[in-house]
Amino acid sequence: MSVKRGAGASVKQAKETMSSEAQPIQQEVLTPAQRVRNDWRSFVEKVSYKAIVNNIPYLAFVALLCVLYISNSHRAVEMQREMNAQNKVLKELRWKYMDVKSQLMYVKTETQVMKNAESIGLKPSLLPAYKVEEKK
Repeated sequence: MSVKRGAGASVKQAKETMSSEAQPIQQEVLTPAQRVRNDWRSFVEKVSYKAIVNNIPYLAFVALLCVLYISNSHRAVEMQREMNAQNKVLKELRWKYMDVKSQLMYVKTETQVMKNAESIGLKPSLLPAYKVEEKK
């Protein structure tokens, strides 16, 4: 009986080696549809419930990063809007400043001072200006 087992085992081993040699040949001759199915199956295995549960800390970290990214972009947009509004106000204030400055320069001219002084009853002096000194 031991002889039969040895012969049977060698036949089995020969079949296994033949089948293992035959398998790579079959894998090399896969059709594109079979390759897609195999890729899909491997993807499903990777995204299985167990894989998700094992990667919960990583997924939570990625979700946190997404939330931070979204909030940061909202904050940047809001800040840009505020800056644009402040720039409009600044331009208006600059124009007001320039307008008031030019009006002040016009009012300070000698002719305008004389016209304003005449309206309250003052007249320009006919004598040149002189310095008053106190005697000691």
